[in-house]
Amino acid sequence: MYVVTGEEMHRIDRYTMDEIGLSEHTLMENAGQAVVRQLEVMVEQNAHFLVLIGAGNNGGDGFVISRCLQEKGYRVETWVIPPASRIKGTAAHHKHIYEQCGYSFKDYESNNQLFREALASKNIIIDALLGTGVTGELRSPYDHVIRLVNESGNQVISVDIPSGLPSAEGGHYTEVIKANDTITLQSLKLSACLYPEGAYYGQVTSVDIGIPNRAFIEQRVTRQLILQERVRATLATRDVNTHKGGAGKALVLGGSSAMTGAPIMTTKSCLRSGAGLVTMAVPESIHHVVTQHVIESMFASLKDDQGEILNEALKQINWAEFDGIALGPGMGRKHRLSLFEQFKDIQSYLVIDADGLYHLQKELASWRGEHRLGPTIITPHSGEMARLTGCSVEEIETHRFSISKAFAKDYNMYVVLKGPHTIVTTPSGKQWVNTTGNASLAKGGTGDMLTGMILGFLLQHQKIEDALCNAVYVHGKAADHLLETHDIFSVNATDLISVLPKVLKSLRY
Repeated sequence: MYVVTGEEMHRIDRYTMDEIGLSEHTLMENAGQAVVRQLEVMVEQNAHFLVLIGAGNNGGDGFVISRCLQEKGYRVETWVIPPASRIKGTAAHHKHIYEQCGYSFKDYESNNQLFREALASKNIIIDALLGTGVTGELRSPYDHVIRLVNESGNQVISVDIPSGLPSAEGGHYTEVIKANDTITLQSLKLSACLYPEGAYYGQVTSVDIGIPNRAFIEQRVTRQLILQERVRATLATRDVNTHKGGAGKALVLGGSSAMTGAPIMTTKSCLRSGAGLVTMAVPESIHHVVTQHVIESMFASLKDDQGEILNEALKQINWAEFDGIALGPGMGRKHRLSLFEQFKDIQSYLVIDADGLYHLQKELASWRGEHRLGPTIITPHSGEMARLTGCSVEEIETHRFSISKAFAKDYNMYVVLKGPHTIVTTPSGKQWVNTTGNASLAKGGTGDMLTGMILGFLLQHQKIEDALCNAVYVHGKAADHLLETHDIFSVNATDLISVLPKVLKSLRY
């Protein structure tokens, strides 16, 4: 499923109508019919609906929805919020069909008190007021109506997008419908993947309204959701004659006297993700600690000072021995590390996380000016991305898609921007949005585990983007699985590692 802005969706609609030949009348009818089919799954037959209709195409969808619900025997009150004379074009066409079928609507302007009484009767409200073209402050009467709806306590189901909410990044908004559910049309709207905007959507369901895939391809939409069907279809397999060397040789480089656990969790999750041989390279001073916790890996002790690896110690390692390297978990920041000089001529996968990103930020000019031979993957959270880009955390959260895309293209890196709806961005600018995970992941160590998963998956998959998408999906899926037995406060990174085999098996089979 694609993720689009309102402007992109408008171009897709136009292409569908002008080039493919599906009329706007047909698409609006399809949209309304699809929403009603979904509503039948969500509500009981005795449900009583209030359908709120605006002047634009979202309101036209509302007329189709109201008509079809009444045809199926539901109790429906239909309210047109703006003056009916403002309803034009295709929306007016479906208003005419609605009336020709013998159905009537109430006019908000002349029935304010009756509208308040209707809201007080605990109906299910269908929000078909405003679509994806909203920008800035709302005009009367929409602002007032939205406040009344939010104060009513009724269940609200928005059509396509909660009214008043921008569809893209960085939009300004004031009054917004707080929906319990949103039935989005054909494609998820980008603001559903941002916070706090995403909270207004409630539970999101997508319905197919008949727009062909070609319309998205021709309009060069490059964002898609990572869905379970895709993960199952692209999970790596293993030949019967594979040996441990053929399953990938991984190096986990990190750890310090203050953070002995980070590289342990990265190594364990890398092993659980399929790596055939894993070596953990840590400071000499913690070698005796980490060896007590991982018995399946090999070890390299590196010269350190104050419990952290020294730059000169990196020269001890023959990087070419490894198919993939994870750098940064628990590494510390006391000593300057020259990463670009170490890795620019190495063809192995390089996954940089945690303190590795701190060292990367100190030498970004080198990475922009010259590309290394092998693929580079970074896995920042919003704070780390802010340091890498010089933006504030608020700017990162507001423009997650555009900032991660620009960085990936500028530095020829794969960017895994962690958070709710983790975004995977390729150096070409293609983006994948994760659909799994929950707030239990807001705990130290879960990022270290993801780094190990990414490294392990990279060594099993043929395509880098498949490995990254599948790793973030499975990582979130493990967190979702744990909420079946654990309280959301009680999930630890080691719990995620322990259920990883079960979650992987459930997806594969």
